[in-house]
Amino acid sequence: MLITSLQFLLFVFGAMILFYLVPKKIQWMILLAASIAFYVSVNVWGIFLVLVTASTIYGSALWIESIRKKQKSYFKENKELLSREEKALIKEKNNKKRRRILVTTLVLNFGILCVFKYLHFALEQVNLVISVFGGSVIEDRINLIMPLGISFYTFQSTGYLIDVYWENCKPQKNYFKTLLFVSFFPQITQGPISDYTKLSNELFSEHKLSYENFVNGFERMLWGFAKKMVIADYISSMVGSLFENYSNYTGISAFIGTFFYSVQIYADFSGYMDIMCGVCEMFGIRLTENFKQPYFSKSIAEYWRRWHITLGEWFKKYVYYPIGMSRLSKKIGQKTKDKFGKFVGQTIPPTIALIVVWFVTGLWHGASWAYIVWGGVNGLFIIFSMWMEPVYAKVKSALKICDTSRLWQAFQVLRTFVLVTLIKVFPEVGSLSGGLKLWKHIFSNHRIPASLSELLPFVDDISIPFLIVASLTGFLFIHSLVERKRDFRTLFHKLPFAVRIAALTVLFIIIAYIGIPAASEGGFLYANF
Repeated sequence: MLITSLQFLLFVFGAMILFYLVPKKIQWMILLAASIAFYVSVNVWGIFLVLVTASTIYGSALWIESIRKKQKSYFKENKELLSREEKALIKEKNNKKRRRILVTTLVLNFGILCVFKYLHFALEQVNLVISVFGGSVIEDRINLIMPLGISFYTFQSTGYLIDVYWENCKPQKNYFKTLLFVSFFPQITQGPISDYTKLSNELFSEHKLSYENFVNGFERMLWGFAKKMVIADYISSMVGSLFENYSNYTGISAFIGTFFYSVQIYADFSGYMDIMCGVCEMFGIRLTENFKQPYFSKSIAEYWRRWHITLGEWFKKYVYYPIGMSRLSKKIGQKTKDKFGKFVGQTIPPTIALIVVWFVTGLWHGASWAYIVWGGVNGLFIIFSMWMEPVYAKVKSALKICDTSRLWQAFQVLRTFVLVTLIKVFPEVGSLSGGLKLWKHIFSNHRIPASLSELLPFVDDISIPFLIVASLTGFLFIHSLVERKRDFRTLFHKLPFAVRIAALTVLFIIIAYIGIPAASEGGFLYANF
């Protein structure tokens, strides 16, 4: 079931009708039934792995909590009999039990993810080592199809279990509610990766049918379809031509083409989020936002706080802080502080954590060295900026650069956008060597195009559809610009009713005229991650 199909729209409206017809106490059951039906329609056998994840997370969360409760009860009943040392021994023993349950469940779930997502890549590396030493390579006869959304639901589920272990939230006692949290259909394929407390409050609350929610949700869905089907899918063919034939283009043409890809991937991914946030809003549910005008960021670190926000929050909470605040990191930080000074001692622990985070981030996005290097390049820029901050401060002071200057901020935004674009396009050529060759071609081919057609060879024709897509892309920029200061929806709803209807009608016609013929059968880009 394609998200951009009429079948999906009928599915959503059918589920919504049932959702508001049943008693409010069991509305979540309709969401569960819809989620399972959606998953089965796309990936029949994959539902069994979703059930495995939900079952292991559910059972382990309750087990971890039961150990904590039994300890608390035992201490209360034997308050006068137990010494401080005896309590400490019992706590240590129970903590080890809880830790073993946590680690075992995490290893199982991340192990499933690794088998389906990284087994072929791992086998390639093993064969590479074997071939270096002249041995016989292992034939790869394994035919595994990656389950829908496994990266997203695995991260979301394990985050919940870790929160239960850290006592940040109480475990869900109803297995089917846990299953809904794991499999909720609007987010299972591409996120957002939600926090349990926030999402559970939305999923299990009672919801009334609201005209405002329905209208707002439908408008956002329509805008999301326009982003995906008109902008992203139309540009897709141009970008595909660039990646396949970049050596035939001038360096400046290939460079311009990379910006087309930045527009495509943003319209594709944020378009999906708009569609699914709109769907949820019609059900009265608020999903966590995943974008905050990322292309207006003034640094790569800020960009990653604005792009795929929930993935960044997950890595920060469950990887960055545990590593950066670990005893080993603190010990290394203290030793380097004693030897090299306060700044180095404070910077070493976050550097170690960032190296791990960006290695895993690259691997999460794709099982290839191209994505690992892509993650490394992002991490390198962020780490370098962190270490150079005192130098930057001195240079800005010497040059009398004011951080609040609009010209300086515009320079920072433009610089970051160019860097992000060049980094982003790197793994999309297909291989590590291909990405490096593209970079080399951009910076080494200095031939000046003789005409507009040579400058933009991947643009087949300056036709009416192209002009419409270009205009809608310009509106997308204006929309993001406005959203930096004000809520665009609020401004839109202040317009006369007739104007709003006319605008939505034009958007619908554009989707029907350009979006449907250009719609990609390959679905959304981030579904591949």
